[in-house]
Amino acid sequence: MSKKIAMITGANKGIGFETARQLGNEGITIIVTARNKEKGNYAAEQLKNEGLDVEFLQLDVSSDADIKNAVDFITAKYGKLDILINNAGIQIESEGYATNTTLTVSDAILRQTFDTNFFNVVKLTNALLPLIRKSPAGRIVNLSSIMGSLGLHSDPASPIYGAKPFAYDTSKTALNSYTIHLAAALADTNIKVNSAHPGWVKTEMGTESAPMEIADGAKTSVALALLGVDGPSGKYIHLGQELPW
Repeated sequence: MSKKIAMITGANKGIGFETARQLGNEGITIIVTARNKEKGNYAAEQLKNEGLDVEFLQLDVSSDADIKNAVDFITAKYGKLDILINNAGIQIESEGYATNTTLTVSDAILRQTFDTNFFNVVKLTNALLPLIRKSPAGRIVNLSSIMGSLGLHSDPASPIYGAKPFAYDTSKTALNSYTIHLAAALADTNIKVNSAHPGWVKTEMGTESAPMEIADGAKTSVALALLGVDGPSGKYIHLGQELPW
């Protein structure tokens, strides 16, 4: 089928929900996924009421059974996947962003953060790659953060130098590494892989103190999902500008 199919994880709220809306307005069929069935269905219905081609698929990315179900569902209904946006992520260090938790973060928090922000992303993406390979222009967008930049974290003059929640930051650094490695592995294909920093956005994670609205926070993911054949791959982008790894 010629119409593009996109799947977005954690799309029942925040940046994921807005990304679904903006891509849906581009005429793309959107598979909204979330762990919570009730919240996911509600989000999909909201977007359907706006006239968008959206459906909900329950997906807990930590569940092998849910991942298999997603692969089977997309294979049977569409036969391909054009866009995968790995949007789901967590920051659960109670100290917040403005501290250094390297000496205090628990093993449990570190492992839970890495499971969600890194290991499950790799697992899901690998499972869906055969379907993405069937797209004439596959696009994979990994939702990272400026907080994953080693270059900025090591620069005393950078705006994030004093903010070092260790589990969150290092999980995003690992995700950036996956972007680089996966883009290189797929360099001879039509698939492009990029990391997106959405910005500091007014979400549950970003809080109302953030300067950016959710609509603007989705723009980087949407742009990377819609890249043309000459677009970049293996890059770390915020609103069209490269960030230092």
